[in-house]
Amino acid sequence: MVCRFPSFAESMDDFNREGLSIEVDFSLPAERVVHSLNRIIEWRGKPQTIRVDNGPEYVSGKLMAWAEKTGINIQYIQPGKPQQNAYIERYNRTVRHEWLDQNIFETIEEAPEQATNWLWTYNNDRPNMGIGGVTPAMKLKQAA
Repeated sequence: MVCRFPSFAESMDDFNREGLSIEVDFSLPAERVVHSLNRIIEWRGKPQTIRVDNGPEYVSGKLMAWAEKTGINIQYIQPGKPQQNAYIERYNRTVRHEWLDQNIFETIEEAPEQATNWLWTYNNDRPNMGIGGVTPAMKLKQAA
């Protein structure tokens, strides 16, 4: 059996365009998004604001309750205005073309490891012209 995963969600740092996580599955409910965000917060600390589109996993009451409980502001882009989040849309395209479309998965269990490997390469080896032609990791080091 060959699986193609129609759903993926990723997190990105606004400052250095670093990919923080990629979640891949057949569907991504709000509970899974919250779990992923909690892991990122344990690792990187709590952001003041998270910018999201208007997908069902982001407009759910569960995510809103989590954000209120944690003191994080959820900033929604206007419906039908992906240009308000243009660099994440560009990142989505990069994830699709450079990772998801380049792999065929026999099982869903293969996806997380391959996503992690691609994400490491994206953050550490792939220059990003949107941040001056350096990698996200280099940008973070420059700021330290």
